[in-house]
Amino acid sequence: MLQASGHRAAFLRLLAISTTVRTMAAGPTVSLPELRLLLASGRARLFDVRSREEAAAGTIPGALNIPVSELESALQMEPAAFQPLYSAEKPKLDDENLVFFCQKGRRGFQATQLAQSLGYTGARNYAGAYQEWLEKVG
Repeated sequence: MLQASGHRAAFLRLLAISTTVRTMAAGPTVSLPELRLLLASGRARLFDVRSREEAAAGTIPGALNIPVSELESALQMEPAAFQPLYSAEKPKLDDENLVFFCQKGRRGFQATQLAQSLGYTGARNYAGAYQEWLEKVG
């Protein structure tokens, strides 16, 4: 019995390490089911980092469009400058569930990494991106 308990503890440590490594390699991500729960509970802020033209053709409801090409400067703006430009409150460095997405996942991943490098600890990537949302949610 003691040996089985030891194996279980070792397995759990290994699982925790592999999850940490996976998160560090791919960055923190959010799945479609998790995103839907976060949105339903009002616990996520969505950022569509596609071009203005792409976002105008359709986006996830409630998303704020900030093209990835201007994201770095937007996230470094003073809140008083951000508000009139984007008609929204600037996210805070410690806000949780700042979810970035694009069309297929690459720009969303880049945006998430950029936000993290600027100190946004709650930055996450919706890896399924708008493509998955459109296919499964409509």
